[in-house]
Amino acid sequence: MRYYSVIVPVYNRPQEVLELLDSLGNQTFTNFEILIIEDGSDEPCEQIVKQFEDRLDIRYFFKSNSGQGFSRNYGFERAKGDYFVVFDSDCLIPENYFETVDRFLNQQALDVFGGPDKAHGSFTPLQKAISYSMTSPFTTGGIRGNEKHVGVFHPRSFNMGISRQVFEKTGGYLITRMGEDIEFSLRAIEHGFKTGLISEAFVYHKRRTSLRQFFRQLHFFGRARINIKRFFPSELKAVHALPAVFVIGLILWPFSYLLHPGLFLSGGALLSLFVVAVFFHSLAQSHSLKVALLSVSAAFTQLTAYGIGMLTEAFRKADQPLSQK
Repeated sequence: MRYYSVIVPVYNRPQEVLELLDSLGNQTFTNFEILIIEDGSDEPCEQIVKQFEDRLDIRYFFKSNSGQGFSRNYGFERAKGDYFVVFDSDCLIPENYFETVDRFLNQQALDVFGGPDKAHGSFTPLQKAISYSMTSPFTTGGIRGNEKHVGVFHPRSFNMGISRQVFEKTGGYLITRMGEDIEFSLRAIEHGFKTGLISEAFVYHKRRTSLRQFFRQLHFFGRARINIKRFFPSELKAVHALPAVFVIGLILWPFSYLLHPGLFLSGGALLSLFVVAVFFHSLAQSHSLKVALLSVSAAFTQLTAYGIGMLTEAFRKADQPLSQK
């Protein structure tokens, strides 16, 4: 029977750790350990972890702050499992998660796997809207956590598993932020390891709790996409540039009236069509007017933040060192 090691880096998120551990305590498959890696937090979760010591096979480590990538390496080095499973601290894990993963791996061998994310019924309307935006065909092309992804599947570290052999061969993460999960996946693929999506192994991802925090996170993601290009130039594809095109279009749209009123009206029509499409698609999925309205705001926030992040990082001075943290 496979043994799994759950690695969770955490920084100032004790309440999230409480909810995550509570969900892990309800698993139908229990052959796993949990390593909580406290990354130099000012609000440590050690006391939260102690509440679960009688319920879970769990270990707690406190280290100086180094970012999520290197904190995961810290956990990998101390893990006992055959597979290392990485979750973000703001995830809730369905009770059949490990049962689903183990059954899939019995049928189809994977060295690196990932799963999608969904919105839990207990999430706030804004959290549901952000979750919709992050998986919507109108913002990500529907490729995130979907079989119709671009090229070879690249798991993301909010829900990702790797075999022990992958860590031993790759040495883990080489960068700790700025697209560290994409860089790690690409390097694992270069080493010949097989990656794949386990579509039923989803998690409930709470994400950011305000549009301002969401903007900051997606701005960082946009910068990370350009940072990955510096390591793997061929990995920046046309679909990845759409948010930057969206931002440029928004900036130029008001000035298009000076060239020709028809251009201005056409741009407005396209923007209105985007709003209507997002609203009704979200409404069909959520059955909530409030979530649908917030989804429009979340979609604009996501695209503008990601696009601005890409443009900002793309024009960074060439003589500056690559972003490692």
